[in-house]
Amino acid sequence: MEFDTLLPVVAVSVLTLVAVSTMPARWRLPQVVVLLAGGVLIGPECLHWSSPEAVGLLSDLGMGFLFLLAGYEIDPGIGRQPAGRLGVRAWLTSIVLGALLLVALSITRDVPAIVAITIALSTTALGVLVPVLKEEGLTDRPLGRYVMAGGAVGELGPIVAMALFLGTRGTLVALVALVLFAAAVVVLGTLPRRFAFGRTRGLLRPLGDGTGQGPVRVSLLLLVGLLALSSSMGFDAVLGAFLAGMVLRSWVPAQDDDLSHKLETVGWGVFIPIFFVSSGMALQLDAIAEQPWLPIVFVVLIGAVRGGPALFWYRRHLVPRERVQLGLYTATTLPMLVALTQLAVDEGSLPVGTAGCLVFAGALTVLLFPLLARTLGATDRTEAAGTSGADDPGDLRDAQ
Repeated sequence: MEFDTLLPVVAVSVLTLVAVSTMPARWRLPQVVVLLAGGVLIGPECLHWSSPEAVGLLSDLGMGFLFLLAGYEIDPGIGRQPAGRLGVRAWLTSIVLGALLLVALSITRDVPAIVAITIALSTTALGVLVPVLKEEGLTDRPLGRYVMAGGAVGELGPIVAMALFLGTRGTLVALVALVLFAAAVVVLGTLPRRFAFGRTRGLLRPLGDGTGQGPVRVSLLLLVGLLALSSSMGFDAVLGAFLAGMVLRSWVPAQDDDLSHKLETVGWGVFIPIFFVSSGMALQLDAIAEQPWLPIVFVVLIGAVRGGPALFWYRRHLVPRERVQLGLYTATTLPMLVALTQLAVDEGSLPVGTAGCLVFAGALTVLLFPLLARTLGATDRTEAAGTSGADDPGDLRDAQ
């Protein structure tokens, strides 16, 4: 790796913080958008200071940490909770709605990679939303917990769909491989309950801080191990990274926030910004310029397909304003689009230009949807909190 091509990438990650911190709080952009824009500026399409290939390994680790942190935020038992079940119903509705819309469009015009685009329209960028929700103070409120549950399903569901329906293997073979991979993950997740590990923990405890950082090193081993396992079994690396986060959550006591802070420090301090800058450098501006209307169409489709079901499924649990906020948050997507479009391009089903427009549309959702949701919440925050305070997902009875 040449340091002269790495330097502009690191500089963008630092200058992004300066730019974001100087913006008015009400109109402050997510740093992900600024990182992408910086990547476009220094990349092959503009200044030619760097390229995605120059930071490939660091970018892959950044993607891994992004999905690891997203998976780490998920309660492994979320599927048994009302919020989790509502999230599954909303996501399945998104899949059906997206497929119907694309099939209808294919009657009058050529629509490439219908399966890949259908999955893309159903994704949620939970890794991007987590810091946004924390900044807004929503993580401990009912709306925030619904967003977390819906976002978890909106990441894990598309990852599983990618494993089953995209790639060179048949669906049945992919299903068998996925079951084997899931079995390995379940075994890893249950290890702390089957064995005391008292002696091992006793050895690692003194190495938890300072130059030791034992838990962080074990987390990195788990991440890289599941990344390697998922790749060797023919799955996209995001599956291994996301499940690594869920396994790690099952290992760590719920009240232990120390490891979470350390992982955020390593991830967001080093690797994740490089992933987003690299994604910006990979955007095909010429292809987008040839079809400037296509990203707008994709933004509308993402908002309708991924955000629309929230208006129906959560009508008994959230007031209308909060349902719109929930739809906007869950329709925020980007990292999954990068991974998914790359997979579809590699297998030859999705043109590079269409993939670039889809990724650019994802960047627009990260720019616009959280900002619109924040504006809606700010118009009458007191009323929203008072109306929804009794509808805590943990206390709801699943009436559906």
